[in-house]
Amino acid sequence: MGKREMPIGIQTFEKVIDNDFAYVDKTAIMHQLASASGYYFLTRPRRFGKSLMMSTLKSYFEGRDDLFKGLAAEKLEPSKENGGWQEHVVFHFDFSAGDYVHDALNALHDQVVACLKPIEEHCGIVAVDDKMAYNTRFTNAVKAATEKSGRKVVVLIDEYDKPMLQRLEKGEKEQEIVRTRLQGFYSALKPLDPYIRFAFLTGVTRFSQLSLFSDLNQLNDISFDKEYSAICGITQGELEANFAVEIEQLAKENSLTYAETLAKLQVEYDGYDFTGAGVKVYNPFSTINVLAKREFSNYWFRTGTPSLLVREIQRTKFDIPDFENDIAESKDDIRDYRPGNDDIIPLLFQTGYLTIKGINKRNTQYILGFPNNEVKYGFFRFLANNRIATQYL
Repeated sequence: MGKREMPIGIQTFEKVIDNDFAYVDKTAIMHQLASASGYYFLTRPRRFGKSLMMSTLKSYFEGRDDLFKGLAAEKLEPSKENGGWQEHVVFHFDFSAGDYVHDALNALHDQVVACLKPIEEHCGIVAVDDKMAYNTRFTNAVKAATEKSGRKVVVLIDEYDKPMLQRLEKGEKEQEIVRTRLQGFYSALKPLDPYIRFAFLTGVTRFSQLSLFSDLNQLNDISFDKEYSAICGITQGELEANFAVEIEQLAKENSLTYAETLAKLQVEYDGYDFTGAGVKVYNPFSTINVLAKREFSNYWFRTGTPSLLVREIQRTKFDIPDFENDIAESKDDIRDYRPGNDDIIPLLFQTGYLTIKGINKRNTQYILGFPNNEVKYGFFRFLANNRIATQYL
């Protein structure tokens, strides 16, 4: 068998399917999520498959049954003739694509317009003033799309927090400008509830400084829900069922047995438990890279650790040796990231540098630690390169 193409850097479901890239079928769990109306929210680390998941949901809600041939969703969804695969107008805001470090407001504007403009044109909304407030423009487009299609719309917001996270080092004044603009945009969601069939927001953090979570009280945070623990990432069963040939090739290339290769993959890239349910997943970015390149390396870690972490570790004078031991954190505190807070453990968990290892006997705290060797040794090397923890290597 020849070398199968891995979807490295591919975040579009249609492209994955049309080009026959390797694909771990997550459509059953996505179908479960999409079958219910409501507003949902999920945090997962960068490069963990959130964007591909959103693209898959987009294709589902657009009624693209042709893309789901042979996948779980095809069996779960009724045919079009029987009322399935209904076509909805999908508002897909992809904030992951913008660079908000240098010119945040223009980058934010470009991402909002990239979603709204095609829908406005489709609905016959012309001569839109580019200076119109985001919430007004969004509201007009949603109402027009609902009227034209006769169905409620779907709203997908990918990496909702990236504009804020990239501006944290610019000072409170700069943060406030971006935060105000975003809050104006997100504030439109609640009054639009009668027009929205399904909404889903993803990000790296649950950003406490945005009023999104208090204003949108119907937002269902599934980040810690057991039934969605494996919605992103690759489980052990999925790895062995989908990549047996690639694992054999990796074993041969590295002079290992199949069992030894599985064990090495596990210690290097497995170990993420996001919910405390004991369901562990592999880092998907590192896993598909090692299977494609047939070489063990720190693929996820070397894509760039946020400078925000360096600043926060320096600011809080965090005791680096604590990373070698399990760390206890309140189950409530770990859910939110509060900029300026001296407790940076929630940030380290949400960005993927710590994971849940267990729950204390009173069920009030998560026990956290490094998920795997890639993160553990990569993190200490990263800190050393930034002259924070050379003595701990």
